[in-house]
Amino acid sequence: MDAYISFVTTYPLISAMLQFAVLGTLGDMISKWLQKGQLFMPYSSLTLVLKMLEWAVLAICIKYAFVGTQAFVDGLVAHEMLPELGLFGHAFAVSVAMNLQFGLFLVIFHRYLDNLIARERNWANLDKGMKSLIWFWIPAHTLTFMLDKPYQIGLAALWSVVLGLILGYFNRQAKTA
Repeated sequence: MDAYISFVTTYPLISAMLQFAVLGTLGDMISKWLQKGQLFMPYSSLTLVLKMLEWAVLAICIKYAFVGTQAFVDGLVAHEMLPELGLFGHAFAVSVAMNLQFGLFLVIFHRYLDNLIARERNWANLDKGMKSLIWFWIPAHTLTFMLDKPYQIGLAALWSVVLGLILGYFNRQAKTA
């Protein structure tokens, strides 16, 4: 654990990029596997590399949002625009602020990058991505922001795998007999 903490504190952007490139892409792949009901390589080698780069770019945005939104909430508390909140209240306030402001941008930007990689214009069901900010990301990030800062990006990247599992399960294709 000491090596992990040292790495993420010394190289916050690089560590975020690596964690999301691996775990975010894995979440995408798990979702595809569950949707089809079989293990297969859902992406060509080029697409796999592009998906990892996509997640690395998203990680930079996410890392900045984590730091900026926490400072935003701290600033509101310092200016008595929010009360002292305690650990859970502070984590919840940061999660709500981040997901309702930055989260909307991230959902759209993520879909835009997906479309670039797939060379398509798929904007269908974007509302489902926005709704996931409420039912998944606000609770998930509330837990995330209750952790010490060095662990937050790692857990956020891990949540991408969890969301891939959930989405893959609920978007399964019916098997024909």
